[in-house]
Amino acid sequence: MAVKPLIGINTDYRGTRKEHAALSFVAAGYYDGITAAGGIPVILPPLAEEDDVVRLLDMLDGVVLVGGADLDPRRDGYMPHPAVRPMDARREDFDRMLAKHVCARHMPVLAVGSGMQLLNITEGGTLFLHIPEDLPKAIPHKDPIDQTHRHALLVEPGSVMERVYGDGEIRVNSMHHMAIDDVAGSFKVTARAPDGVIEAIESAVEGWVAIGTQFHPEAETASALDVKIFEEFVIGITGEVPELKLVA
Repeated sequence: MAVKPLIGINTDYRGTRKEHAALSFVAAGYYDGITAAGGIPVILPPLAEEDDVVRLLDMLDGVVLVGGADLDPRRDGYMPHPAVRPMDARREDFDRMLAKHVCARHMPVLAVGSGMQLLNITEGGTLFLHIPEDLPKAIPHKDPIDQTHRHALLVEPGSVMERVYGDGEIRVNSMHHMAIDDVAGSFKVTARAPDGVIEAIESAVEGWVAIGTQFHPEAETASALDVKIFEEFVIGITGEVPELKLVA
């Protein structure tokens, strides 16, 4: 039996509040998805020491960058936007440090939601801060009343996304107001919403397993096909299938 890969998962963070002490947490769908796909999840707290992050990555075979609240646009030279709800600074400090080292190593990575946005930013890409203003003709990508909001997905031939979804109508959950604008040169777009908003990216660097989804395969609103993204990520790490060749 092959040795299962160790896959680190970063956590969300919430500081001390009247009703609870400071805590770290992560949606069960992330570690359940990795476990079901044949990996061993390793939960990563928001560490402050860079040497500790380096040592951890030396022991891991891959990393999942989870979604959550928004990246603080001021850290990337943007003016703040009233629609942005930044994640806790302690989490963002750690996430940015983690992503920097993951990208520098070309370490296998699956990035979801704001995790995909961070992956793109780390490699030199840019973001739309608020889809309704930046892309006024876009379809709704978030419904504050309906948490099960979904939209269609158009996938690129020759991609992991095509292997996951195949032919037929595809609909994925949607709960974001930020999105990728300029795609970093390290990635190719492999899925879009019908309005052109980027919904998935994959590595354009030979030998680097990197998958990003704006939608959430870990969520309770995910379909059985969505969950297969975790399988494809673990397969990419273990090398059980040939490397995919993406269409330029």
